[in-house]
Amino acid sequence: MSTIYHPDADQISLPNVLTALGDETRLAIIGCLARDEAHALTCGQFSDLGSKTALSYHISKLREAGVVNVRPDGTKRMVTLRRADLDSRFPGFLDSIIATTRYLPLPDMGEQIAIGDPVVSTRASAELS
Repeated sequence: MSTIYHPDADQISLPNVLTALGDETRLAIIGCLARDEAHALTCGQFSDLGSKTALSYHISKLREAGVVNVRPDGTKRMVTLRRADLDSRFPGFLDSIIATTRYLPLPDMGEQIAIGDPVVSTRASAELS
């Protein structure tokens, strides 16, 4: 089984992180992950943001920059933010980025909501549980 490359925490560079976050779809992915950091999301849960191929590309860019962690789980890939690593390298940076994603459309929802807003769709709530 091949391993998925992730940069070590000390290899995460601000220019690479900024480049990875310079895309609206990737910002939306970060917003979704930040909504409930206690739960990993599968790549399929971002399907409203683009095709499977496009999402694979975007998540790969975020992973290679050190913004997210991708963990294989059978045929699924579980995605989480690398909050501890990013907060250690760039204190306060991730919170600033998350604040910019507050009103982006989120997957499985037909409306824009703020992160932390208790109103979520039934499907999204079930998938996050």
